[in-house]
Amino acid sequence: MSHHDLYAIGNALVDSEYEVSDALLLKMGVSKRHMTLIDTPRRAELLEHVSQLQPRQTGGGSAGNTVVALAQLGGKAFYSCKVAHDSLGDFYVKDLQAQGVHTNLTHTRAMAGQTGSCMVLVTPDAERSMCTFLGVSAELDDVALHPQDIVKSKIYYMEGYLAASPTGLAAALKGRKIAQEAGVALALTLSDVSMIQFCKAGLDAMLGEGVDYLFCNQEEAQVWCGTEDLEQVRQTLKKLAKMVCFTRGAQGSEVLTAEQSWHVPAEKVKAIDTNGAGDMFAGAFLYAMTRGYAPNQAATLGNQAAAAVVSQHGNRLSLGQLSAIKAYALPPHK
Repeated sequence: MSHHDLYAIGNALVDSEYEVSDALLLKMGVSKRHMTLIDTPRRAELLEHVSQLQPRQTGGGSAGNTVVALAQLGGKAFYSCKVAHDSLGDFYVKDLQAQGVHTNLTHTRAMAGQTGSCMVLVTPDAERSMCTFLGVSAELDDVALHPQDIVKSKIYYMEGYLAASPTGLAAALKGRKIAQEAGVALALTLSDVSMIQFCKAGLDAMLGEGVDYLFCNQEEAQVWCGTEDLEQVRQTLKKLAKMVCFTRGAQGSEVLTAEQSWHVPAEKVKAIDTNGAGDMFAGAFLYAMTRGYAPNQAATLGNQAAAAVVSQHGNRLSLGQLSAIKAYALPPHK
């Protein structure tokens, strides 16, 4: 019997979100819409640019956002990651515990170093540009894995950002092998265009001979496939996974399998901040799939949750918000 609906591995990051102008983003030299890894001197330089702004601080990290969304909807989740013994690490651990997410952090934390953080720069067009300082997350390794929990989970979920870390990638792949041998379904998110451009070998390794669930947005899919032709993109993606979730912003989402495909329209909303939208979709989608809903119903829940998160500032929704969305978007089981 499964103890967890979802077991995920990824970078633990505390998000600090700033509202900035396009002019300031340009002055800072930040690549718009994408994630850029930064070191300590670059982080200090960027912080100087926003020293007069007041950030919003939340627990973050791509897979972290996904497991929290699933847990808030009523699912059971486990998250493997790495934080330091510092104030941000304390904040991150308490945040996961408050959301009901089980984690290795109650057993293993780095004694030295800094917890990873992400500067999320949101421009007036709602686009988010991320500057990520990995801190001790760069040293995530297989010590963070709990094999006994992996084998008792329904789905093992890998964050594509781990392709940038040799030890993180090795840990993700070790967990993948444990999950596969135990018959646990495999899931991967491509995470960001930068990972495809610079770390594709790591993503290829996580894909292996294929996964059960693959998550990506339209830009990531087009860059991966080397074409803007959406029909070619669909045909290529279907060879990578048993089920592909292909999000397209205001155009909604598509779920693709070898035999069938669904296009699920998006909710019409005014986007304020796209940070966390893809993570939210994945968490809601996988929650519904682990509850026996059809793929199009799962995508409807994912669209609704993603629409809610882009309609506000911040990468998370409240338990109350997600409960209301679930009641509205999912029919009750007979």
